[in-house]
Amino acid sequence: MQKISRETLIEKAKELLQNGTVSSVLGWKAGEFSYDVTPATFNSVEELEKDFVYNDFCGANFSKYLVKATIKAEGKILVFLKPCDTYSFNQLLTEHRFNREKVYVVGIPCEGMVDVEAIRKAAGEGIVSVECTNDGLVVDTLYNGKVKLAEQDVLLERCKVCKSKKHVAYDELLGDEGEVIESKRFDEVERLEKMTPDERFAFWQRELSRCIRCNACRDICPACTCEQCVFNNPKSGVENKAAANSFEEKMFHIIRAFHVVGRCTDCGECSRVCPQNIPLHLLNRKFIKDIDNFYGEYQAGAEVGSRAPLVNYTTDDIEASDAVRKGDGENA
Repeated sequence: MQKISRETLIEKAKELLQNGTVSSVLGWKAGEFSYDVTPATFNSVEELEKDFVYNDFCGANFSKYLVKATIKAEGKILVFLKPCDTYSFNQLLTEHRFNREKVYVVGIPCEGMVDVEAIRKAAGEGIVSVECTNDGLVVDTLYNGKVKLAEQDVLLERCKVCKSKKHVAYDELLGDEGEVIESKRFDEVERLEKMTPDERFAFWQRELSRCIRCNACRDICPACTCEQCVFNNPKSGVENKAAANSFEEKMFHIIRAFHVVGRCTDCGECSRVCPQNIPLHLLNRKFIKDIDNFYGEYQAGAEVGSRAPLVNYTTDDIEASDAVRKGDGENA
């Protein structure tokens, strides 16, 4: 699948650095392995040419990084945002989490990013390197040699059910603005809703019991930007607790999902970074689906300043009895 090239992004970044529009660039650099790509700040053309990378593993949503980056930045920061990233960008602006005047947004097209875990399942363990080509991925492994994979088969879950190719925030575009597209992202939620309460409890007990409380989901989430988190309070009784197979432990994720309800843009970062591969996004999607059903369709981050239905009280607000009659209130 053809994506915008690394060279195109570097040329744009160099142009904006050299003409003084920006003083730094938020981009990607290689980690220990070819598929280990990490966010990085570049302050010069030399740094860009040496370390800047862009490939099918650049899935990180940069929006949250701007919260702290803009505090330290002396000039404007250039940030490359994929369509899905721009929704989180707008939502953070709505919550006044960073200064818009300190950011220069270049919107870039995206046809999906790949999932390392999906590659590992398809190609086997012992991955030495992954080469991204226009014809797919060539995975070099210790045990199975070179394995060729179609990108469509190893996309991140959020990319398989992408909600939008539209950029809702930018100063400049590389490519087209894009459009909101037909998505099947609620199909899995509906499958869970059709389960009996016992089946649903067993599903989440199985999934959430793998949690090691690393807090990666919270730390990456654009909706979690509190400087002091309730889960870090030593008086709360839940700070850095060891993993345990009890319902009290699982409440961490349920409470966090409630904290971001109405503000979650469904960026999928929580599931992407989870080392235990827990489908945490399904909790958030359940809330999003219910908001759509009970209050009318609403997409967090679609517009700066939009208010989520849950923060706007009206006399027509749905009651618990109405939710039960709709058949959704008892499904979680």
